[in-house]
Amino acid sequence: MNQQDMTVHEHIGEIRKRLIIVVVFFVISMVGGFFLAEPLMKFLQSSDEAASMTLNAFRVTDPVKIYFQIIMFTALIMTAPVILYQLWAFISPGLHDRERKVTLSYIPASVILFLAGLAFAYFILFPFVVRFMMNLSNNLEIEQVIGINEFFQFLFQMTIPFGFLFQLPVIMLFVTRLGIVTPMFLASIRKYAYFGLLVVAAFVTPPDIFSHMIVTVPLILLYEISLWIAKIGYKKAQKAEAEQLELEEKERRERIDRELAKKEAMKENSGE
Repeated sequence: MNQQDMTVHEHIGEIRKRLIIVVVFFVISMVGGFFLAEPLMKFLQSSDEAASMTLNAFRVTDPVKIYFQIIMFTALIMTAPVILYQLWAFISPGLHDRERKVTLSYIPASVILFLAGLAFAYFILFPFVVRFMMNLSNNLEIEQVIGINEFFQFLFQMTIPFGFLFQLPVIMLFVTRLGIVTPMFLASIRKYAYFGLLVVAAFVTPPDIFSHMIVTVPLILLYEISLWIAKIGYKKAQKAEAEQLELEEKERRERIDRELAKKEAMKENSGE
């Protein structure tokens, strides 16, 4: 059934069905997360940066809190493709066949980019930031006593935002394919986008120019790559729209020709 033909009650029922699917899969993922949380927690603690510290639990509940946070985070990552697919399945009846195929391909791309953002932050950015902080403490002759809760909270704050920042190509491609904005507009606001990326980099890096550039340069390159992808997607969307209009015009002409032929046949029959 086309979404335009559905009533409000049917829309609510459709949303409810898809939310139930997401919740059920999230609960199943949390069960899997219980088995993954401990080895993942040990892996994160085995990094060179964590190994150079003595992580302390200042509260009895700190290890349990981190354990469950990792379970939730793991479950969210595993559930993300299901969430995106259910969202696509809900809006797909209002799209053309070609748009359905194109937007469906966004789901694996979005997941891959999210993981790439996490990997960039964890393997490249996080070590630089930790080394900077540790060197600063050593220069100031400050003995750091680091809590395990604070360490993992800092790790999550440094890595998770980059998973979302790396969604930029998918978001820009999506909004240009839907015609919300054009690549020309995105190109015209490039200097404002650069400034915004500079501000974002300043918030997530320590106050030194080297760390700042390590984050800013990839973000600017990501914006330019996203803009290039958006231009390709926009051209394809324009071409698809032109082909759709041409097809509709062809069907309209054929329908008119059939109606005229039918009228001619009726006149000939009435003349006999």
